[in-house]
Amino acid sequence: MEHTIKAVFSDVDGTLLNSSHRVTPKTGEWIHKILKSGIHFVIVSARSPSGIYPIMRRNDLHCALIAYSGALIMDEERNVLYSRQIDRQTALRIEAFIREQGYDLSICIYSGDDWLAPDKSDPRVMNEERIVEAESRQGTVKDLAPGEGVSKFLCICAPGTILQVEKEMKAAFPDVAVVKSSDILLEIMAKGISKAEAVERYCAHLGITPSETIAFGDNYNDVEMLEAVGRGYVMGNAPEEIRRRFPFGTADNDHDGIADVLEQLFTGIIQ
Repeated sequence: MEHTIKAVFSDVDGTLLNSSHRVTPKTGEWIHKILKSGIHFVIVSARSPSGIYPIMRRNDLHCALIAYSGALIMDEERNVLYSRQIDRQTALRIEAFIREQGYDLSICIYSGDDWLAPDKSDPRVMNEERIVEAESRQGTVKDLAPGEGVSKFLCICAPGTILQVEKEMKAAFPDVAVVKSSDILLEIMAKGISKAEAVERYCAHLGITPSETIAFGDNYNDVEMLEAVGRGYVMGNAPEEIRRRFPFGTADNDHDGIADVLEQLFTGIIQ
């Protein structure tokens, strides 16, 4: 398959980044090798663009990105190829519902590259800022720029509560996408948004098919993407339930999982 691979898609947290939120030297080296050879490398994340840019700068990566799990696609020059948002009225209803239910969670509101938090001082928001190396601003949906909708809501839930929140959000808002991205993170986006759909859109932009690509992922919101490509690789740190679903796996994100696969596929083929 290595001769036909034209693009590599990679999730970020738990996949591209290790436990210290850094790209390992070996992984960085192999990403640069495939980019130099003309193979596309695409960062695919639930993060906002501002949470992805520091990774690109630190590792000198000139590549396309898919943000908000597919709600925003940007090319190598940061031109917007695709953007889809939850309309403002629906966003206001979602925000009100979360507030009225009294869930133990912190909410983040993203629009384009704007990040708002009703309570910027919440330790959960502050921790998210530290991880993604970006800063939110105090505000709610009504504080978005005129005419702007919401690219994504992020609910940072108290441990043990996410399944209840997910179930109730899906029942209350069947016309949006509600996706669990970790044991405490719940993403809410426009209906139909997924990493798989974004991969298909970007492949169409390149004039290739998803069967000519591979992808790496480690969590529930990566499953559809891993199924959509020619070969989906599951990280060793993924939940056992996900690892069992796919025939191809690799080492965990602390032990060069991505680099090991790229080395196996491309040694002797690219310089």
